[in-house]
Amino acid sequence: NHDSCVGTDFTEENMEPEEESMIKTVENSHLASPNLPDFHSCNPGWSSAFYGADCFGSEVHSYVKNLGKQKSSESQNIDAKKVELEQLLMIETKNYRKTIKFYQKLLQKERRNKGPETKSMLPKLRGQLQEMKSKVQFLELVKKYIMYAEQWGVESCVLPTVVHSSRAGTLDVAPADEPSLLVYHSPGKHNCNNQNGIRDLQAGTPLGLMAYLYSRNAFLEGYVQQFLYTFRYFCTQEEFLQFLLERISSTLSSASLEPSTSFTKICNRSFYILQAWIEDCYSVDFATNTDLLYNLKEFISSKVAPLNGYGERLLALLQDASARKSDSAYHCSSMDKCEEEGEEDRKSLHSLCKKLSEDVSRKNFNWKLSKGMGAITPHQRERLYTLSAVLPKPCYNSFTEEFPVSFAKADEVEPYLLAEYSVQQLCYQLTLLQQEVFHKCHPVHFLNSRALGVKDKCVAVQKAVSTEAVSLKVCNLFLSKCVQDQYLLQLLRNADSISTWVAAEIVTCHTSKLQVSLLSKFLLIAKSCYEQRNFATAMQILAGLENLIIRQLPAWKILPAKVAEIMEELKAVEVFLKSDSLCLMEGERFKTHPTIPSAHVLAMHVQQLETGGFTMTNGAHKWTKLRNIAKVVSQVHAFQENPYTFAPDFKLQSYLRQRITRFKDADISALAADNCANFHQIPAEKHSRKIQDTLRRMKATFQ
Repeated sequence: NHDSCVGTDFTEENMEPEEESMIKTVENSHLASPNLPDFHSCNPGWSSAFYGADCFGSEVHSYVKNLGKQKSSESQNIDAKKVELEQLLMIETKNYRKTIKFYQKLLQKERRNKGPETKSMLPKLRGQLQEMKSKVQFLELVKKYIMYAEQWGVESCVLPTVVHSSRAGTLDVAPADEPSLLVYHSPGKHNCNNQNGIRDLQAGTPLGLMAYLYSRNAFLEGYVQQFLYTFRYFCTQEEFLQFLLERISSTLSSASLEPSTSFTKICNRSFYILQAWIEDCYSVDFATNTDLLYNLKEFISSKVAPLNGYGERLLALLQDASARKSDSAYHCSSMDKCEEEGEEDRKSLHSLCKKLSEDVSRKNFNWKLSKGMGAITPHQRERLYTLSAVLPKPCYNSFTEEFPVSFAKADEVEPYLLAEYSVQQLCYQLTLLQQEVFHKCHPVHFLNSRALGVKDKCVAVQKAVSTEAVSLKVCNLFLSKCVQDQYLLQLLRNADSISTWVAAEIVTCHTSKLQVSLLSKFLLIAKSCYEQRNFATAMQILAGLENLIIRQLPAWKILPAKVAEIMEELKAVEVFLKSDSLCLMEGERFKTHPTIPSAHVLAMHVQQLETGGFTMTNGAHKWTKLRNIAKVVSQVHAFQENPYTFAPDFKLQSYLRQRITRFKDADISALAADNCANFHQIPAEKHSRKIQDTLRRMKATFQ
């Protein structure tokens, strides 16, 4: 199934610019310099790191072989292949987009109950859309293959020369002994790519691993993306940038003379790698390191731009990446202003098709969604807000860092209590809130988490951060000068906040009946979440319900048996998630259904892979180990490609943010102590008899 390797997300609002860009590329291709690589995305994507050389199957190879050939006798031409492919891709994408629009119109008619023929057409059209989508994705995959198989790379025997080129100022240096730089695995029965010159890299020195980026097949075998995820274990961002810039400096002046020389290949591959790095890792490497960004911009402006048109394009790429990051932050801070906007335009086109078949995916589950637990009385409403004495003052960071000012004071807002919403409503909005924080993370955030104090036990992140500096040095697997973004801690604090909120909501219910109702609702929400593959929220609710005080509540004894069984289901899901680091990537569901993994579980899987030495006895770094780590963390980007398309309820989201923030640092034991429903009650008669017996004993002592 080749569409698994494609990361294209067709959206209603950005399809047109993509199409226009594609048209411009084809129209203006004759204006481009023959020595300048086409300026398209160089980011190989998560699928390259996950599948490696297996990303491109035999169908892709045979399709590429026949592209650009009118007759079987004609020789292959890379430019003819590109032109033909671009035209095919443009036509198929245009048809796919038109069909999507037609499908949306039919869907609206069907919702208005206009015409029985509409219902019969929808399933057929849905099947056509899936076929068209698969065709577009396959062509995108072919496009990637052609781009990665281009001439901008050198044979592995020349790699030692690449290492020494910057110091000598020429490429005619006698090559160093290759085994001292890179170690290859001996060919085995699984080495099916030998006809393409792909060898299994086992280990290498930092210089050797950086030089291997210039190998002819580095893109094709997934090495480039795997390197971008993991290079911080053996070199800093500054060292990697310096390596690339030195190769550009030593080859740039000669690269424009002859396109077939090694100068041109090394220069253009350097640009490709630099662009791929910016596209994939800007947020974790450049946005957090102003010196690194300044040095790159300064070099491009002074050394590259005057000699090569690629310089201006790289500067524009950096500016665009910075603007996207700023726009993302602004978008999150102004979510409350989007309440009246239509959501259909934001939905992913291929996600729209999947949404309509979600009911099929739920047939394996027996639970139905609750429609609500009833209204709450004014007396109960007042009772819930008499606990402020034991609550910390609200602090709007981490999960609610961009919390709307209008909701900053909880007591000034009329609360929309949980009982007034159905399980489905709460599940959907909690999932969207979780998606918001998950989509800001990057695969690199899950690396080297021991250095951040993240532990296997469910320890509060705040306590973990305060560990001694000596222990941090021991745990740090990155180079000491490597800048590490700590967004993972924010993800884990968010998870802790939701778990604490769940526990707090339950212990503040003033009657056992209300506690049973809320316990049932949270259990059903957690079940609905994991059925929707939102494992993050499901595990956060489970953690809240497994709080020691919550587990001792009398309400568990009167909880309906069928609802209580969900607790065991959730524990089974937790065991499943912990069983295998790639369990959520098995089968086809992760390609067609949105997924949010548990951040803590994923971090623990990566820590397990990080256990043990990273170097061999000769000092070379184990690439096989780094490659496995890259494969596991690549699933972060895989899941982010497939967003949930639930309609947001901004009012409910604001209420949930408010409650989570209000309780996130609450002392559950203090909250529980203020509520008699949290304790096992002694029957009235038995209690009265005990008092009378005590009084008799007291009288006897004074007589």
